[in-house]
Amino acid sequence: MAPAALVRLQGGACGQPAHPSPVTWQHGCVTAATHSPLFPQVPDTADAVLEGLDPEQREVATSLHGPVCVLAGAGTGKTRAITHRIAYGVRAGILQPSSVLAVTFTNRAAGEMRGRLRQLGAVGVQARTFHSAALRQLQYFWPKAIGGSLPRLVDRKVQLVADAAAACRIRLDRGELRDVTAEIEWAKVTQTVPADYPLAVAKVSRDAPRDPAEIAQLYAAYEELKRERVVIDFEDVLLLTVAVLQDRQDVAEQVRAQYQHFVVDEYQDVSPLQQRLLELWLGDRDSLCVVGDASQTIYSFTGATPDHLLDFRTRHPGATVVKLVRDYRSTPQVVRLANGLLAQASGRAADHRLELVSQRAGGPEPVFTEYGDEPAEAEGTARRVRELIDAGVPASEIAVLFRTNAQSETYEQALADAGVPYQLRGAERFFDRPEVRRAIAALRAAARFGGNDALLDDAPDLPSQVRAVLSGEGWTAQPPAGSGAVRERWESLAALVHLAQDFLAARSGATLADLITELDERAGAQHAPTVQGVTLASLHAAKGLEWDAVFLVGVAEGMMPITYARTDEQVEEERRLLYVGVTRARERLHLSWSLSRSPGGRPNRRPSRFLDGLRPGSGTGPGRAGTAGAGGVERGFPGSRPGAGPAGAAQPARGRRQRSPARCRVCGRTLTDGGELKLLRCEECPSDMDEGLYERLREWRAEQARRSGQPAFCVFTDKTLMAIAESDPADEHELARIPGVGMRKLGRYGADVLAICAGREVAGGKDQD
Repeated sequence: MAPAALVRLQGGACGQPAHPSPVTWQHGCVTAATHSPLFPQVPDTADAVLEGLDPEQREVATSLHGPVCVLAGAGTGKTRAITHRIAYGVRAGILQPSSVLAVTFTNRAAGEMRGRLRQLGAVGVQARTFHSAALRQLQYFWPKAIGGSLPRLVDRKVQLVADAAAACRIRLDRGELRDVTAEIEWAKVTQTVPADYPLAVAKVSRDAPRDPAEIAQLYAAYEELKRERVVIDFEDVLLLTVAVLQDRQDVAEQVRAQYQHFVVDEYQDVSPLQQRLLELWLGDRDSLCVVGDASQTIYSFTGATPDHLLDFRTRHPGATVVKLVRDYRSTPQVVRLANGLLAQASGRAADHRLELVSQRAGGPEPVFTEYGDEPAEAEGTARRVRELIDAGVPASEIAVLFRTNAQSETYEQALADAGVPYQLRGAERFFDRPEVRRAIAALRAAARFGGNDALLDDAPDLPSQVRAVLSGEGWTAQPPAGSGAVRERWESLAALVHLAQDFLAARSGATLADLITELDERAGAQHAPTVQGVTLASLHAAKGLEWDAVFLVGVAEGMMPITYARTDEQVEEERRLLYVGVTRARERLHLSWSLSRSPGGRPNRRPSRFLDGLRPGSGTGPGRAGTAGAGGVERGFPGSRPGAGPAGAAQPARGRRQRSPARCRVCGRTLTDGGELKLLRCEECPSDMDEGLYERLREWRAEQARRSGQPAFCVFTDKTLMAIAESDPADEHELARIPGVGMRKLGRYGADVLAICAGREVAGGKDQD
């Protein structure tokens, strides 16, 4: 079976006003968005949700019970698979939307997930970051569990760390201040207290930026300052939520009653603290689906570890494991290079690598370029970017990726000199930018005044109205020269202009008020419009993104791997970081390096060791033949627990009986309507009902209703009687399987119904109360 192409969903919600959700701790004032013409049509049925999924993605979407582990390679449609899984479960009536919590690591990813679920008709599902979900719970339960108001949350802890250093009489420059702050964050997410920090650092061979005893002193002073000022930081949000759930069983039970099904994206980036919180959310249940790729673990310096992903089958022997390896993003040429990078890897993550298989047509080979110095590399990159734009590639579909943010300035200047617009990734969120907030306020005012606004007199349609309003905010038809803040502000306003054009194209007759609704919904989901400029970003900031053309610059020893990557584990993480960069490219991939830092400098640099055997003229790489994982499904042993083996030692799973999707016994379609579920067939599918039996059952029901003094449907509904007449059960087991019967009615009416089905007289002819 040929895999279906991955549909790239674009745009944001618009149209009619959203219905407000109840203001509760689990919803947090999130509003349910409505259908938008900018999106693909909402699938009509649960089965329609599955259309277009490849076999492995479909397996993910239909595996709705028990623990599920999805090992998803780059570009294989993991977000598509898990959002369709949630939507299919909701649309099939198996998952209650409010009982599902999907967690990921960035607001952008959570917003994208909410948008996709909305497109699929799964409204009401919570998609949040770990911190957002924990903060919502903490705010709600704090008065009950602790008393009083939750302490103020500090956005940035650097100033507190600086004050702690001053109290300890320790001088820290800006770089050291940043490094010590990162160390405190690492200690907290690994649940290490100040007194244990030196031992913890030594145990994992972590390179501390200063003497570990000194950092422990700073860490302790920092915690004391927080207590004095009655503030908490982001790590405290998770720590305090864990503490409340551990100490207050009533609170834990209330959270578990609300959320019964969990989906965790980017599971390879989970920290020990986040894993503990997830375990407390779950309790003794196992309705958990995790998604990740050990080969994309690039945040271990923050405390993240792929061990939770790699050990999932050990902790959950009954888990279903699905491997996604069909790469819909990149051409075979890009995929070949990506696979080659990992073929030379070592370590535990490499032992679990996935061999990607491109599903796209062939494209150009990756280009490797060596330059004499860094300015020449930047100028050469800008020139090639300019050529691509002139050839018709949109600037927003091109990215220049580097190892450290310090490399950005050279490329900013080179692109500006070449007349190429650009945007810096990892800066302020789009809807939080001052110019965007002012622009939306101006558009809102214009929409309110409508035809009375003189600005709109000569603006016949939506895009021209937006251009007229934003001209007062600094937008011009031509971009300003050069780079810097003025150009960045213009790019933000231009993105709103382009959005208005796309919005009108998708929704004929759209008004300024409609656009404001669209912008409000996008702001709520942090779904920013595309800025029409080349993206400049670090490799870490590029995670989760993709472009038609990617330029990986500075791929030289000392930068890739970075000089301070000394242990084998650190070097392998650098390799994975380059792998992430390579797999951002859909069609065109350029890799470059320079031999010296500045013109005339000693040419003592060499290309990254990671390119050995992959770039032309570098020989053959060592490879790791036969160790890559192929796609497919591995099923665990149902009901098994850690330590239970496959040889019949599994214990039955606790909790409620799991339901599988009900399907029509005639055509096989998934059933969601209550009446159809009772009949186990679609209304329009042919019935094989015994009409005589049906009439006898109706007469019996009427007599039962008369004797008990209750309506006939309280005995059995018409649909249940039809289902009985169609299936003609021969014993109690077959009768009990019919929806609408149940154990109580089976005990009360079962003997009568089976007698009627067998053509016998009902014994005694009286009500069996």
